[in-house]
Amino acid sequence: MLLQAGHEVVGLDTDLFERSTFSDGIAQIPEIHKDVRDATLQDVKGFDAILHLAGLSNDPLGDLNPGLTFEINHAASVKLAKLAKQAGVQRFIFSSSCSNYGAGGDDLLDEHSAFNPVTPYGTSKVMVEQDVAKLADNHFSPTFLRNATAFGVSPRLRFDLVLNNLVAWAYATGRVYIKSDGTPWRPIVHIADISRAFIAAMHAPIDLVHNEAFNVGRNEDNYRIYELADIVKETVPNTVIEYAADAGPDKRCYRVDCSKIRKVLPEFQPVWDARKGAVELHETYKKIGLVLEDFEGPRFKRIAHIRKLIEEGVLDSSLRWTNQEATAPVVAGAATV
Repeated sequence: MLLQAGHEVVGLDTDLFERSTFSDGIAQIPEIHKDVRDATLQDVKGFDAILHLAGLSNDPLGDLNPGLTFEINHAASVKLAKLAKQAGVQRFIFSSSCSNYGAGGDDLLDEHSAFNPVTPYGTSKVMVEQDVAKLADNHFSPTFLRNATAFGVSPRLRFDLVLNNLVAWAYATGRVYIKSDGTPWRPIVHIADISRAFIAAMHAPIDLVHNEAFNVGRNEDNYRIYELADIVKETVPNTVIEYAADAGPDKRCYRVDCSKIRKVLPEFQPVWDARKGAVELHETYKKIGLVLEDFEGPRFKRIAHIRKLIEEGVLDSSLRWTNQEATAPVVAGAATV
């Protein structure tokens, strides 16, 4: 989408999930093949903006090494922001999360609501916002996009996200399988709409987004988990809703008010909702013949995939490649975004 908008783009990624490619559609762009923990000043020089999405994306990864979430998600993010500021990169757009609100209850939460994270992931996002905000000045402008829970088809689709997972279980097994008691609130947003939010923030007059946080989503896309299950049951034929035997309350429960982003960033025009997304997911799973082992096994399940790479000896326990030279693709020179 950045390329379509006419931008020159370079990626920086350690490519932990290179083998987890789900479908075609990954843009061919120059890449700096590097762990975000190892980013240097030279890596970020010459860019107009950094859109920072790198990090560990789910809490079970903390079981491997509890400190990794903070080392990668927090410390490396703050270091990257400091390097960006030193290099003269004016815009730094951070992929934060509505997980910041954590145990938020039934109230509609806006960007001024209290943080109440209940996981290391959520806590790490709060810490980055707090530390990077202190770096803001006339020459360095951070923006914090608090994404709702992502869903939707993408080339490296994640199955540990609620709507993606519910549709996968429904298609592969005939069961809409709920792992909580179904009552928690969860705002959701399509990955393409998250992308639209990043581009809108990057294009906006800098005074509108300078050191500002935005909830990313739509107010009407706050759902209880059981409501999403009902949508999936209506979408995938011949399915029944089933609760896990150990299903219980989930501390993560929050509804978010997304009025600010729609008001401040009129370029942000989200186009997806849960029903449309469930249809897209079902059609895609049907097209490839998705089976249970695909999304519960090491092919696409993030934590299982990481464990497999460690067992194979190509990744160490700190999530670094054991033979970096053998895995690294050709690195192209820097360009502006």
